Amino acid sequence: MITPQHIKASRKDVSKYVIVVGDPARAIFIANNFLENYRLINEARGFLIYTGTYRNLEISIAVHGIGAPSAAIVFEELRALGAKIIIRLGTCGGLIREIDVGDFVVATGAACNFGGTLGQYFGWMVPPASPDPVLTTILINEAKKRGRTFVGPVYSSDAFYAESPNFAEKLSATGLIAIEMETATLFSLSWYRGYKSAALLVVSDNLVVPGKERLRSHEELENRIKLATEAVLESLRRIP
Repeated sequence: MITPQHIKASRKDVSKYVIVVGDPARAIFIANNFLENYRLINEARGFLIYTGTYRNLEISIAVHGIGAPSAAIVFEELRALGAKIIIRLGTCGGLIREIDVGDFVVATGAACNFGGTLGQYFGWMVPPASPDPVLTTILINEAKKRGRTFVGPVYSSDAFYAESPNFAEKLSATGLIAIEMETATLFSLSWYRGYKSAALLVVSDNLVVPGKERLRSHEELENRIKLATEAVLESLRRIP
């Protein structure tokens, strides 16, 4: 069993149901707007974690930072502290022309480069980077109630500034619908470590549509993030 080295909390502090985000501002926003009686249970290393209740269901909101190595640490330690379901609520860049800023993407799988973080875990094979199907179906239904929703595979990048228009077009041609940085790690580790996972992403830009490449901030997407948060929280309430 892993002994957490970065999250300074106990098992009684972390809920079985966890929403993970990359941006600390998003964690603060969710806690302030959706949780009752919440408390900050970790701020070590900047990995803010809040635990409170939403409609009588205990929920934790945890920051995983940017990229696979940082996210893997947080996912592993959350699981060691008792997390049973982890849903990523993040942002992504669109890779198909139909997707617009503010749309929702529910990831049905995640591609990534060979090697890197997952290569260190699964060097001898390509891991199953797919979410829990039941949880994902619930998430799709809840997202569709709140906005235009696209469903499909995403690409988890390891190098934000290595992306280019040609690279985005190449990814788009393979059938991938969006790009982000942590979902492949979440999905692969969920099967490996035995917890359920899913991901709902808000589109912050579109890499294949001229004029829509500018990355929107949390503040610019706040209304869409709020609706996406509702979808994730209601999905957690509806899990069998």
